[in-house]
Amino acid sequence: MATSVSEQYAKIDFSPIQALTEGEVITQSPVRDIRLPSGRMLALITLDNGRDHTRPNTLGPATLTQLGETLDGLAARAAAGEIQAVGITGKQYILAAGADLSDISKVGSRDNARLIAQLGHKVLGKLGELGVPSFAFVNGLALGGGLEIALNSTYRTVDASAAAIALPEVFLGIIPGWGGAYLLPNLIGIENALEVVISNPLKQNRMLKPQQAFDLGIVDAIFPAANYLENSLVWADTVLGGKKIERKNEPGKIERLTKWPIAIKMARGMLESKIGTIPKSPYAALDLLDKAKSGTKAEGFAREDEALAELVTGDQFAASMYAFDLVQKRAKRPVGAPDKALAKKVTKVGIIGAGLMASQFALLFVRKLQVPVLITDLDQARVDKGVAYIHEEIGKLEAKGRLDADTANKLRALVTGTTDKSLYADCDFVIEAVFEEVGVKQQVFGEIENIIADDAILATNTSSLSVEEIGAKLAHPERLVGFHFFNPVAVMPLIEIVKTPSTSEAALSTAFVVAKSLRKNAVLTADAPGFVVNRLLAKVMGEAARAVYEGTPLTDVEKAFAPLGLPMGPFQLIDLVGWKVAAHVQDTMAHAFPDRFYANENFHALAELDAVVEKDKGGRVTGWTKQAEKILKPAVGKTAASAATILQRVQDGLASEIKLMLDEGVVPEVEDIDLCLILGAGWPFIDGGASPYLDREGASERAFGGSFHSPQIRGIESR
Repeated sequence: MATSVSEQYAKIDFSPIQALTEGEVITQSPVRDIRLPSGRMLALITLDNGRDHTRPNTLGPATLTQLGETLDGLAARAAAGEIQAVGITGKQYILAAGADLSDISKVGSRDNARLIAQLGHKVLGKLGELGVPSFAFVNGLALGGGLEIALNSTYRTVDASAAAIALPEVFLGIIPGWGGAYLLPNLIGIENALEVVISNPLKQNRMLKPQQAFDLGIVDAIFPAANYLENSLVWADTVLGGKKIERKNEPGKIERLTKWPIAIKMARGMLESKIGTIPKSPYAALDLLDKAKSGTKAEGFAREDEALAELVTGDQFAASMYAFDLVQKRAKRPVGAPDKALAKKVTKVGIIGAGLMASQFALLFVRKLQVPVLITDLDQARVDKGVAYIHEEIGKLEAKGRLDADTANKLRALVTGTTDKSLYADCDFVIEAVFEEVGVKQQVFGEIENIIADDAILATNTSSLSVEEIGAKLAHPERLVGFHFFNPVAVMPLIEIVKTPSTSEAALSTAFVVAKSLRKNAVLTADAPGFVVNRLLAKVMGEAARAVYEGTPLTDVEKAFAPLGLPMGPFQLIDLVGWKVAAHVQDTMAHAFPDRFYANENFHALAELDAVVEKDKGGRVTGWTKQAEKILKPAVGKTAASAATILQRVQDGLASEIKLMLDEGVVPEVEDIDLCLILGAGWPFIDGGASPYLDREGASERAFGGSFHSPQIRGIESR
């Protein structure tokens, strides 16, 4: 094994991946010399792809090759005594967003995938072998390979206004493959590294703010944006002059011997309990972090080469890239959205209802739109409770520092509550959050329509009822649109916007503009039972219920669904959304499609209980409550289904239902269904939503004799 990184990669032929550079937006690496206050010379590389900040610097093969040549030149200058340090920073607001994922996804072979990893290691590894100290000045966004540029450098500073710092690779089905999995734990300790490399990516790709990166010890200094580079250069000069850098989280011998293996063991148990064993990348990352406690940097980099080569060529990465593309591109340009110029300007929002859901709506609308928000209910006590909840939540945001005092006071003043519906008169957008029953929704809209302006928009948050039927008694049904949020409202990024045959382009355009203003992703759906997400979740829940009523033990049913990779088992999900809501959705779907959706009257009796299932500390379902067992006993059969049978039934049922939804025109394309499931149901990136998974599992072929994607979305080694 080579003793240095440069020796390890010196004789490798990288020509096979130079063919991948066609179309690459090359990030240039120009150098300028800067005379420091002490008289020392620092050569500063500024990464810049020539585009504005909306197109971040990325690191493809041509970029890396050019950067490598630049670093070789600087190493020669250092050896000649011309420079005493090297700095590396980025264009305005951006260091780098990491590897060019479009290049990685077309590597063509496992050998080429390994070469991508090796080229990154060879080039970035030079930052630690220049013969003089290297300084990474993290002036903005630093993701993946961007952060690994900094980790490979000797010292690091960060701009306090940088957008985000992260190693998001596990979220995308791979691992930090250019040094992150070895260098980070040896810089900040194993527990902190586990958080950055594994926990954060699995929490909806959570990223670090600059102060957090500094507190963890990822960077050595943090400076305000106003004079960031100047301050960083002065600081670098003091380091070159002998200033000692304290790294309090850097692990010592005792941590490596004792804390390290314990932390790895606990992390493995946590992963198994929370995500099961289907996802590969978290466990690959865990193994790399475990082995990073000993051995050389060259050995650590070699392990990353092999792990990245295996994952990049697998099905989960291919599916993740498909999902990533949906979220990054399709979600931002919703298919079927009318011209935004048609949208009515929203200067006041009305919310019918003052319960928890209505109050969550009010909080979201007032925070994101910062316009007056009115809530009403049948009595003043309910209204007061709703307003108090909103004020309390604003107070919590203020206490956390997410709102300043002036903004918090302004938001509180914008929220009003009343029983006087005449105050809806000047609302431009009115959404209901009342009981899920057509008659109730028709009644409240009928009252409001007589009060509001002719061009005001009405929106219903129904989860499964016909929007057209809800608007059937309106004088102007063209103003009604479905606007279906997902719970919790503040967190879930999806809104299903439902168009009826009557919905006007103006109403539809307004809904899309409002959704974007709320910073939500909107997907257009036709007015069909359950729309997209609830229709497919009803299929999942229905098959789970069918298995239970046949006689399959509850925990066996939960385990049978594990290969789907959903964030939680079906009964854990039902318990989260509420048993009454789930029973109602099942009834709606079984009524609409009695031959395809399972419902059981006994479900309603369960829904009346205070508690239906027992759960462990992690929220996983462990069994029925005694009251539930009593209700279930007379309704449950004695023909338990096997895990394989249950899984195949749900796979084939989902494949059939998705095909029917496409044939019915519920959404334009299967990509919209996958996008809805990823954003609205937490369907994992490593599945790519449902359709690529169902193709790979053979369910599409079994259900309708074809596949949703041609060619199928598969890894290089599975094609």
